Amino acid sequence: MIKGADFFVDGSASIAYQFKIPTIIVGLTIVALGTSLPELSVSVTASIAGNNELALSNVVGSNIFNTLVVVGCSAIMRPFLINRKIVSRDLLCNIAISFVLLLAILNGNLSKLNGIVFLIILAAYITMLIKSAKQEGEEESQGEEKKILPLPKSLILIAIGVAGIILGGNLVVDHATIIARMLGMSDTFVGLTIVSVGTSLPELVTSVVAAKKGESGLSLGNALGSNIMNITFILGLASLFTPIKVTMFNLIDICILCLIAILLFAMAKISEKMSRSRGILFLALYILYMIYIVVR
Repeated sequence: MIKGADFFVDGSASIAYQFKIPTIIVGLTIVALGTSLPELSVSVTASIAGNNELALSNVVGSNIFNTLVVVGCSAIMRPFLINRKIVSRDLLCNIAISFVLLLAILNGNLSKLNGIVFLIILAAYITMLIKSAKQEGEEESQGEEKKILPLPKSLILIAIGVAGIILGGNLVVDHATIIARMLGMSDTFVGLTIVSVGTSLPELVTSVVAAKKGESGLSLGNALGSNIMNITFILGLASLFTPIKVTMFNLIDICILCLIAILLFAMAKISEKMSRSRGILFLALYILYMIYIVVR
C-alpha cells in the first residue's frame, strides 16, 4: 500500500504539471476518488447486503479519520500553508455537505431521493472544480520547475498505485473485521473504527507520502476530496441500492463530524499555517473520539 501510494502521488502530480492543473484539483478529484474506492466497495456491498449500520458508519468514521488523522499526520510530517481559495471553496463545501448529510438523516433514513440529491451535488462540485482549474492552471504553472514524466508512464504509475493501495486496504479491512467480529463487536463499532480506519489507510498513506514530497496541495486536497466523495458519491450510490436506516448513534457521530469540519475551517481562518502543534491537536482529538466510542 505504501509503495502504491508513492506511485500514485508521482503519477498524479506529473499529470497535474503536464496539463497545468493545480495539484489541489488533482487531489480533490483523481486522487480522492482513487483512495475512496475501498470505502465505496465496503459501503455499497454492505448496503446491498442490508448491513446499513456498516455502510453509514464506515463513511462517517472515514471522514472523521480523514480530517483529524490524515490532515493531522500530514501537518506533523511537514507543516504547510492552506491556500485561501481552499478555505473559501473546499473547506466551506466540506462543512456544507456534512450538514446536508445531517439534514438528510433527520427523518431516520437515507432514501433513494437523498442518493440522487447527493449525486447531483457531486456533479455540481466537480463542475465548479473544472472551472476553477482553468483559472488557477496558469497561476500555478508560473512557479518552480517540476519533474514531468511521460503521460503513459504517469498513467501506469497511477494504475499500479490504485491497485496497490486498494489491495492493501482490503487485506487490512477483511482480516481486521474477522478479528473484531470474533470478539463480539457491533457493526456500528466495527464500521466507525476498524473498517473506517482500514478503508482510510490509502488516504493516510497517500497524504503523508505527498506531504513528505512537499505536495501539500495534493495532501490536503486528497483528504477534503475524499470527505466530499464519501458523502456525495459513496452514500449517494449506496442509498440508491437500498435505503439506509439511521440510528441515534449515527446522528451523534454526524454531529461530531460537522463540528470537526467547522473546527478545521475556523483554524484556517485564524491562521493559514497547518503547524505541527495543530497536527498533534487533531490526533489528540481523534484519540478522545476513539475513547468515547469504546466507552459508548
